[in-house]
Amino acid sequence: MELGLAGKVVLVTGASTAIGRATAIAFAEEKAHVAVGYHTNHRAAEETVAMAEQRGARAIAWRLDLGRPDSLEAAVAHARDRLGPVDVLVNNAVRWPDWPEPGELFETAPPERFTTSVTANLVGPYLLARAVLADMRASGWGRVVNVSTGLVVDGFPGNVSYVAAKAGLHGLTRVMSRELASAGILTNVVMPGFTPAGKPMPRDLLDKAGEAAATKRVSHPDDAARMIVYLCSAANTNTTGEAIRTDGHFLTPG
Repeated sequence: MELGLAGKVVLVTGASTAIGRATAIAFAEEKAHVAVGYHTNHRAAEETVAMAEQRGARAIAWRLDLGRPDSLEAAVAHARDRLGPVDVLVNNAVRWPDWPEPGELFETAPPERFTTSVTANLVGPYLLARAVLADMRASGWGRVVNVSTGLVVDGFPGNVSYVAAKAGLHGLTRVMSRELASAGILTNVVMPGFTPAGKPMPRDLLDKAGEAAATKRVSHPDDAARMIVYLCSAANTNTTGEAIRTDGHFLTPG
């Protein structure tokens, strides 16, 4: 299948490791040029750049902070200056909230945890999308994928700040799809499953997570990356406003 991504400029946030890295590399394999957004792990981001370049892509790394609008605007400007106008935006970066304290209740959780999560995980992607849309409109073509989580559907105790922020991405995506599709810009959500990010995890946790999926395995970064690349490609001509799970029909353990 011809994906029509050769020469397209792609900005992937949170691309230093895990799903973001797999996505950046998958775009590079299609000969797209990749801007690797990262927050703190510069070394890992440069490793992603090297992997993309090995596949024949032009690639750069740029630090961005989801909580700072000026940082997001600078990232888009840098990608435009170095690679060209952004054709594809993948909002993959996430700021994880703190875990609840023992005995913490819904109504006793610190409200600043909620506002911090919403700022980074919802307002940040919204502002990034705004920053790239003028160039997409000018070219008459663009793709945006917001990476979310199945917890939006299932819920998960103690994670209201994260889940509510990600749920907001779904509403944002639906409105964007209605407003932007006539301009040739398609916008979707991808919901990965439980995906170990390369860090050692207890065997019993991995086993439990695998059993919770119909496919009886934990997800791999490529599971989400392949779907993201398709949705962001020229092969996708009519899918927009959708939330697609790539989690093997994962049922979040209670």
